[in-house]
Amino acid sequence: MTAVNDRLESPAEVVPIPETLPTWQQRYSRRLGAVDLVGVLLAVGLAHWLRFGALPGLESVYKYSNYLPVSIAIAVIWLLTLSINHSRSQRIIGSGAEEYRRVWAGTAAVFGGVAIVSMLLKLEIARGYLMIALPAGIVFLGLGRWAARRMVVRARQKHGHYITRVIVVGSASAVRDLTKSLAREPWSEYQVVGACIPGRTSRTELEVPGVGAIPTFGDESNVVGAVTATNSHAVAITATERLDGRGIRNLSWELEKLNVDLLVSPGVVDVAGPRLQMRPVAGLPLIHVEKPQYHGAKRFQKRLFDTVFSGMVLLCGLPVLVAIAIAIKLTSKGPIFYRQERIGLDGEPFEMVKFRTMVDGADRMLGQLVELNESDGGVLFKMRSDPRITPVGRFLRKYSLDELPQFINVFKRDMSVVGPRPPLASEVKSYDDHAKRRLLVRPGITGLWQVSGRSDLSWEDSVRLDLFYVENWSMISDLLIALKTVRAVLSHSGAY
Repeated sequence: MTAVNDRLESPAEVVPIPETLPTWQQRYSRRLGAVDLVGVLLAVGLAHWLRFGALPGLESVYKYSNYLPVSIAIAVIWLLTLSINHSRSQRIIGSGAEEYRRVWAGTAAVFGGVAIVSMLLKLEIARGYLMIALPAGIVFLGLGRWAARRMVVRARQKHGHYITRVIVVGSASAVRDLTKSLAREPWSEYQVVGACIPGRTSRTELEVPGVGAIPTFGDESNVVGAVTATNSHAVAITATERLDGRGIRNLSWELEKLNVDLLVSPGVVDVAGPRLQMRPVAGLPLIHVEKPQYHGAKRFQKRLFDTVFSGMVLLCGLPVLVAIAIAIKLTSKGPIFYRQERIGLDGEPFEMVKFRTMVDGADRMLGQLVELNESDGGVLFKMRSDPRITPVGRFLRKYSLDELPQFINVFKRDMSVVGPRPPLASEVKSYDDHAKRRLLVRPGITGLWQVSGRSDLSWEDSVRLDLFYVENWSMISDLLIALKTVRAVLSHSGAY
């Protein structure tokens, strides 16, 4: 403890806290404002040009110049609504779904308001104009946010920029858990640079498996000194028995003077924001955790999406399906399709259909290759250079084309487009009560496991991602996962 205190009190190691921390969030927010301005102007300008200048036969309905004030007014209102809706708030920028949701909500509010005002005042604003501006705006704004996010992620991974340095306060086990959770996503905003562990301890470092050693700075009484010594931007409080409500309040007052954020982790693992509701009761801010929704309207929406999407894929992709079937039949002996029993909703078995990518009878050869299993955890069998895979099969796996027939399973209601990985019966036998919650929803062709590394994932990470999806799934998350799947397939990440 003496060594730690000497380190904190040494003037040579004290780094002054800048007046505003972290300034990157403010700069990034201003840049997003410029990105939104460009996106809105492009959408409005494109709608104006197409409706009144480019499409033959329509320019006579309204004069080109008459709609210029309308376009300017819509652009101004649109930008103001995005700002009022806090779509560039420093608390949500770069957070993914919430950021896009606010952009969509602001855009929908603008065009909904324009439609209502137009109807009430009989302004007769051209419907074609609005029908072009709305989708164009969503596309341009979404692409702008995506490009800005990619720039930040690239800067974080390559140069260590756009990072919020965090001191974690809590028990040793809680600090390890939070540090490992943040380290799973190296592109995320927060980086743990130190810890304060309540209780008497002489350790100067805390070893975190898979991450390394992080320095410790005594107990909760040394938080301000730790912030100064590490030039941190935030303090995260996680599970601890020695820091009560009054202590957290006093700490927040001290950090306020340094303009340092205070984060409190509720210790609720794998529960997403929409399920957490803050409710003040008797002057206390209580966090209410909503129950996962597996039934009712949400399940109907998901089923409707699955039916329409799978039907479109099977219909539009019919030529590709036929070409793949011919290639398999001409290059190797055996059936075109590979059928295997998998476990679906509520533990019910079903027959999953895929294009055959291995030699006929590959299942009987598995016993000879068990010792070469590369799976971390041993429940699954994974092998990068599996000798059973045919040349055509390797190509199909590289681009995930072997999974196209699974849309037949989706259409038959055995599977969903997005969901947990469909397990084998032998895998389910080894499930504990924790892992069995994966069976509360239909398995999916793609899922969080698909966009987070696929076969490169360990068994523990695969279960964690599937459970997170089961506990927090929504239609917005399904759409985002479907979009990310395209990127994962094109990058061939974990495909073997």
